[in-house]
Amino acid sequence: QVHLVESGGGLVQAGGSLSLSCTASGGTFTGYAMAWFRQVPGMELLGKKREFVSAITWTAGLTYYSDSVKGRFTVSKDNAKNLVYLQMHTLKPNDTAVYYCAAAGPKETRTLFVHDASDYDYWGQGTQVTVSL
Repeated sequence: QVHLVESGGGLVQAGGSLSLSCTASGGTFTGYAMAWFRQVPGMELLGKKREFVSAITWTAGLTYYSDSVKGRFTVSKDNAKNLVYLQMHTLKPNDTAVYYCAAAGPKETRTLFVHDASDYDYWGQGTQVTVSL
């Protein structure tokens, strides 16, 4: 069973930086996509899906970013250590959210939609990121 654990969240002032890590265990991740999503607490009660932030493919290292974080966030991985990182710079108050690590296995009959939370099979518990003015 795949297990994901996030770390590195915290409180930072606007304009500052923070790095998140996701430790993956319990499987081999060849063909997987690893992603970061975020959600403001309470939004799930309004039916809001988790917001896609960034993703990286485990084998080829292809990276994807949402428009809101492109140029400020960088996703990377360490295959040997089964780690995925999210470096966040120039943080803004509206980056405040719980950040979740997610893993999606290859889909047999179609392409994986890396931006779609419903395509992900495994989730971490999340880590809070708070950006103050």
